[in-house]
Amino acid sequence: MSTKPTARSLAAGAAAVLAAGTLAGLTATASAGTAPSDAPAIAANCGVLFDDFAYSSSSDPAIAARNWTVRTNSGGPGVPGAAWPAANVSFPTDAGQKVLQLTAKTDGTAGGTSHSEFFHQRKFFEGTYASRVRFADTPSSGPDGDHLVETFFTITPLDRPLDPNYGEIDFEYLPNGGWGEQGPIFYQTTWETYQNEPWQADNTHTAQRTSFNGWHDLVFTVSDGRVKYYVDGVQVADHGDRYYPETPMSINFNLWFIDLTGRTGTGLATYVQQVDYLYYADREVITTAEAKSRVTAYRSAGTNHVDTVGTGGTCPTTPPTSTPTTRPPTTPPTTRPPTTPPTTAPPANCAAAPAWDWGTVYLEGARVKHNGRLWQANWWTQGSEPGLTAQWRDLGRC
Repeated sequence: MSTKPTARSLAAGAAAVLAAGTLAGLTATASAGTAPSDAPAIAANCGVLFDDFAYSSSSDPAIAARNWTVRTNSGGPGVPGAAWPAANVSFPTDAGQKVLQLTAKTDGTAGGTSHSEFFHQRKFFEGTYASRVRFADTPSSGPDGDHLVETFFTITPLDRPLDPNYGEIDFEYLPNGGWGEQGPIFYQTTWETYQNEPWQADNTHTAQRTSFNGWHDLVFTVSDGRVKYYVDGVQVADHGDRYYPETPMSINFNLWFIDLTGRTGTGLATYVQQVDYLYYADREVITTAEAKSRVTAYRSAGTNHVDTVGTGGTCPTTPPTSTPTTRPPTTPPTTRPPTTPPTTAPPANCAAAPAWDWGTVYLEGARVKHNGRLWQANWWTQGSEPGLTAQWRDLGRC
């Protein structure tokens, strides 16, 4: 990876865009600029965002009017030098329903790599976040094996290293692995804060090590000091304490490559992630079934967009009507970036350490010299440059 295992595009370049989001000018619309007279009554008392992604293309003016952004700026996360073209965001019809489609491509070079991202303004905090997402284990064309991240997440910009007001709530699916892990692996990660250099992370995470190829209902709730994650109606993670967010966040979907080391062939590989809808209930905790029921009600009424978040109203935060009793097996990985500051003291010298080499495989604990400093591998790594990635711990100047 180029940074850490989050969708970190907002930390480099997009923070200013998100900060420009305000709570003004919000409307409930069936189409851009019009208010639906037949919107379901469920929107009357609670702030909600519902979007059915009924857009014509990435240049549809309704996208900006509804406070979405199609990312085109360069920067992280992912492969340094990769592009983020607007054309990688599209809105095809799948099974008779418009969907948001994210595309990422790579030919194994930075110049031939492109990512995609679609994100909303920063104004979301406590409540229920729900989306139906289609993950893909294999490319739609080209060779397989690339280290890809398929996401649904919220984030607050990092204003400074270890910013206490930073927050991030992630669904991240890695069909081919990455960050030293074999795939497929599905992460749920909740962040307190981080520092990029030297790398220091403060997060907690849960993972399922099985395929999630295909459509899945993804829900997370933020309430009463806990962040709870659900996949297809089953609770898979419960995070809280200092990891609970403190500030409003933006809602994001992005598709990006961690690095260029995993592919099994040559040529251009194209990967696709699709999103059926997004639903957010402000300050209200509901089940996956209830979220899906409300989406069905909007669609039955012919309503493809509603946004009343920030316009007032009172929404009681209540527990789900039913509590899941079973969970799929989870295996918290031990090879993610550390959640506590490194404690290893700098060595006296670097005499015994070889120079870092791009093509060499390094195992956990291996030490190298690079740019006048000594580095130790946090886990298995290859092709990840010390000082630019979380795979390496800085042990001090040589």
